[in-house]
Amino acid sequence: MEEQTLIDTYHEMVRPLYAYVSRRCGPDRGLAEDVTQETWLRAVVAWKKNGLPENPLAWLRTVARNLLINYYRRAPVLSLEALPPGWEERVLSNGTDGDAPRLMETMNWGLARLRPGQARLIEAFHLDGRKIAEIASDLGISERAVEGRLRRARLKLRKKLEPRVGSGEEPS
Repeated sequence: MEEQTLIDTYHEMVRPLYAYVSRRCGPDRGLAEDVTQETWLRAVVAWKKNGLPENPLAWLRTVARNLLINYYRRAPVLSLEALPPGWEERVLSNGTDGDAPRLMETMNWGLARLRPGQARLIEAFHLDGRKIAEIASDLGISERAVEGRLRRARLKLRKKLEPRVGSGEEPS
């Protein structure tokens, strides 16, 4: 692969890649920058050996997603008992207040423990802001099927997160 092709691809892809990664890191810019950089290092090695893939951005996103999953699987479990009521909705809506770093870490910790299809569905809808119709078209299934899968994925995420942050219900 020619050096100029690699440079041109970098200039074209670095912003969309960083946007993808940073949505999954919340306000942790250092992590977003590290993952973006590591993704590009792996791309340079792989692409020099195997050539440019058909869809470079999809390739980069897959590598970045796997790096983040590995990071969050190894992340130490923090005490998140102090999360405010309504934590679940704020995690799924990618909250941006003072709790955002912990909320985003919690979300990613949970996503790393779901099956890939479930995690990708939640990511597409909640983190990437994609519409149900668009997801259905990409998957080749009905919108109703996407809604059902998304509902089940959210329930599974909730079950994964409850031991870490509690059920969110008021004690009686």
